Amino acid sequence: MTRPIEVERKRELADGGEALTRVLAGLGWMPDAPVSEVDTYYSRPDVDYMVTVECLRVRQRGDFAEITYKPPSTEATHSIDSVISKPETNVHLVPGSAEHADQLLENIGMRRLVRVEKHRTTYRHRLHAGVTVSIDTVAGVGAFVETEVVSADSLAAARTVAETETQLGVSDCPIVDLPYRDLALNHAPA
Repeated sequence: MTRPIEVERKRELADGGEALTRVLAGLGWMPDAPVSEVDTYYSRPDVDYMVTVECLRVRQRGDFAEITYKPPSTEATHSIDSVISKPETNVHLVPGSAEHADQLLENIGMRRLVRVEKHRTTYRHRLHAGVTVSIDTVAGVGAFVETEVVSADSLAAARTVAETETQLGVSDCPIVDLPYRDLALNHAPA
């Protein structure tokens, strides 16, 4: 059985997402409740996840907490048009246990890379099942739109991402290849 994977592309928004918010509303996309997330990213001491483009993070959103791992990036996981298709392993934690997960990772020798604070509003449309559009404001970094499709067919999902971006008028916005982790590290004070 083929596992669904996350197919997504991120673009930078110059206006903080105000114009896109109006377009989404006009096209019938409905917002979920806005959320604030704090992601703490880690790397192994013997493997630099910044080089391999792996992801190990602890995410906290209110009482919700999880550990997520995404494998190294390869030519197969990144298309030439910056669509990312990677399997994700998520382990949900007991509510309020993000600090314990951080401590566990540090106790076993993982290196803390950066902490990313993000405000996200995700939009869904009744006619576009499995497609989400999220507007993210990342503290100290900027505003972005992330179009995501979860599917077992990565090629069809990549086409859906492109079609959705065109419909929403964001196809001309600059593509952002770097994860928020890397962007936050690049914007961190020296």
